[in-house]
Amino acid sequence: MQHTVLGPSIVVAAKGQVSCDLAGDAVILNLKTGVYYGLDAVGALVWKLIQAPMTVADIRDGLLKEYDIDAGRCEGDLLALLQELAAAELIEVHREVNA
Repeated sequence: MQHTVLGPSIVVAAKGQVSCDLAGDAVILNLKTGVYYGLDAVGALVWKLIQAPMTVADIRDGLLKEYDIDAGRCEGDLLALLQELAAAELIEVHREVNA
């Protein structure tokens, strides 16, 4: 089931994949489809962060601490990346659970 990725969404790397660091970039293999995906250094940082469940807002905040970038552009680019990863079944997307 496909989910739309939003700021309060919780995302985590899917179990049906393997990945490795490749000189600061990331390479991911979807074990179900056999398709490889590559991420640049920024995408690799996002991938590293979502090895444990994390909200999109927390990922964005981590990127803003690491890079000098406009917050709105950062969030837009992050949401686009996460939506692509979700469409490729490389991440799981959950609604934020309110305590």
